[in-house]
Amino acid sequence: MALRVDDETALVQGLKDGEEWAFEALVRLFGARMLSTARRLVGNEEDARDVVQSAYLSAFRAIGEFQGSAQLSTWLHRIVVNTGLMRLRSRRRKPEESIDALLPAFKADGHHVERFSSGSVPADQLLEQEETRHIVRGAIEQLPETYRTVLILRDIEELSTQEVAEMLEVTPAAVKVRLHRARQALFTLLRRQYQNLKPGVRPGIK
Repeated sequence: MALRVDDETALVQGLKDGEEWAFEALVRLFGARMLSTARRLVGNEEDARDVVQSAYLSAFRAIGEFQGSAQLSTWLHRIVVNTGLMRLRSRRRKPEESIDALLPAFKADGHHVERFSSGSVPADQLLEQEETRHIVRGAIEQLPETYRTVLILRDIEELSTQEVAEMLEVTPAAVKVRLHRARQALFTLLRRQYQNLKPGVRPGIK
């Protein structure tokens, strides 16, 4: 949520001064978006709420260092994303699943076994289609965590390649490769499910 400069300045100062109204305003203004972001990253409500609570604590502790070089909402968003990524790392116990089985299959002559679009449409554009939103979300949840995380951060949370690379501690090139493969896998999953969609509702798939 965007605030006027003077409103945001007052809110930040209130937070730095420990004013109760400022903390209440922060939760009221940004809580829903923070929870939504956390839910997309960690995949369940209980963990998402824990992530948001941890993010609030981190934000309250660090508010004295906030200099206003970015909007308060942007600063909070980055804290939530980082907290969510920490939660994913802490609960990771099994080896990363391969994404190969979800990628398009090819014939001996190099053509796709099935006809696919280029697979380059960002996930947020697919999610804009009300009729297929739940199907797209379900398909995203089926992606291996490494690829799902990159897809969410780049396409839905709209972070830059460099920002994602820094958060995941990988190279920008690795982010681009994972994103491309994640989009391909997402379209493969949607293509396999399209028989269950209403006639004419085929999200980005030819």
